[in-house]
Amino acid sequence: MKILTTLSVLLVMLFLLVQCSNPAPTPSEPTVKKLSPKEEQAYLEKGKAITAAAFAAMSGKLSAAMESGGVAGAVEYCKLAAYPLLDSLSKVHGATIHRTSTKLRNSKNTAQGWEVEALEAFEISKTLVREPKPRVRLLEDGSVAYAAPIKLMPLCTKCHGTVGTDIAAADYETIKKLYPQDAATGYQPDELRGMWAIQFKP
Repeated sequence: MKILTTLSVLLVMLFLLVQCSNPAPTPSEPTVKKLSPKEEQAYLEKGKAITAAAFAAMSGKLSAAMESGGVAGAVEYCKLAAYPLLDSLSKVHGATIHRTSTKLRNSKNTAQGWEVEALEAFEISKTLVREPKPRVRLLEDGSVAYAAPIKLMPLCTKCHGTVGTDIAAADYETIKKLYPQDAATGYQPDELRGMWAIQFKP
């Protein structure tokens, strides 16, 4: 009986020794998925092509509206036609196309989700006097986000420049009637105005 008791004690000690030397495995860190360099380049090129097409379509019609109706005509065009144009391009390219800025004219353009971080990164680049560059990233839902800086064209100072210098007082009254909460003035040519935000469906 004494031998059995001694043997039992030894077995328990051996079991405890094995357990101590082999601690329970810790949960592994979740794998963060990323785009491959090839995929990243492909989305950069795709995003660049879409924003170029959107800019060409919008700037062409905006210039025509400016010529025929001055600043009032251009602002009216932006108010009525900009969103339908981007919506149609979104359907064509199977993506959501959006413009946003830290100084908004239209509250519908407020940055959402991943756009906030991308916009902040572009603003930081501006303060560090670095050239902001387009970027892409894979989102948690499997979609791909593309962001590209928007710089102010010289013609755009008539609507987004300095009030009283670039923007006539009467024209700014028109802007304020259409956009009472407007904050999108005070820009200089070639200054960072905001960004294009494109989200490709997974």
